[in-house]
Amino acid sequence: MSDDAYVLDDQIGFALRLAHQRHTAIFAARMIGDLTPRQFSTLARLRAGPLSQNHLGRLTAMDVATIKGVADRLVARGLLAAAPDPADARRRVLALTEAGRALIDAALPIAVAITAETLAPLAPDERATLSALLAKLK
Repeated sequence: MSDDAYVLDDQIGFALRLAHQRHTAIFAARMIGDLTPRQFSTLARLRAGPLSQNHLGRLTAMDVATIKGVADRLVARGLLAAAPDPADARRRVLALTEAGRALIDAALPIAVAITAETLAPLAPDERATLSALLAKLK
């Protein structure tokens, strides 16, 4: 393959990075409560009920160190409560506080609007196709 056959703009990784940067900018501009995407994901997953920190990390696609940092910051902000797991004291269980539940409940409609804005350049059938294709790449 010659050097001129490689076109950066045609590479999926580059296109995904540009799309991610666009979405991240929209998220930062619109999301409330100074939530980062990782913090939002953490609160959204905990809406269904308390989870061990390890399981929460898997559900949010964060490694052990990252979920610990995210959880610690949310605990410090009073949005999460952390306690030892009664069944296994080596585990830490995380749960939403009242403030955390109020924030995520207020943030969810905004997240829906962020997704809509991110996908706005696409026709409805293109949005569905993109979602289906991205799900295959997970």
